[in-house]
Amino acid sequence: MKISVGPHPIAQPNTVFVVGSYDNNGQPNLMTVAWGGICCSVPPCIAISPAIRTQTCQNILHAGAFTVNIPAVSHVRETDYAGIYSGKKENKFESLGLTPVKSELVNAPYVEEFPFILECKVTHSIEIGSYTRQFIGEILDIKAEEDVLGEKKLPDIGKVQPFVYDEVDQNYYAVGELIAKAFSLGKK
Repeated sequence: MKISVGPHPIAQPNTVFVVGSYDNNGQPNLMTVAWGGICCSVPPCIAISPAIRTQTCQNILHAGAFTVNIPAVSHVRETDYAGIYSGKKENKFESLGLTPVKSELVNAPYVEEFPFILECKVTHSIEIGSYTRQFIGEILDIKAEEDVLGEKKLPDIGKVQPFVYDEVDQNYYAVGELIAKAFSLGKK
């Protein structure tokens, strides 16, 4: 029997993205977001939802662009740090010893050390409630380390080694084992 637990912002698991942006002075910034995901196929788009009060939100409003940096499990400490501390008070790239790379396509930096990057141009922005702004970004390009590409020459989840976030207990989990081939197992 199911029991009502009331409305909460829970949809387990949440993806973990590190968003790159520039402030008005060209200072690179990072912020970890767990509210986001692919939202359109044609054109390819991703949605992220940072809090309005954050430096990242203000940067994206100003620049009209952002990058989504997908960290590997080896960068969980840096990812957690980028979600704890404010870009209003420090340059998190410098604090973490990470290398900002200026995108050639959008006005935003990406993290050289992370294996999988999405370069995004803002196409839509909407305030949700009094706390969050959602940005939809068209993915103009994907940058990936050659060693994380699979047979289709696209990022392979097993090689990227991303992780997910559990907002209930506030833990990170590595992506698990392959359990079935999609669009195959469910066929008659």
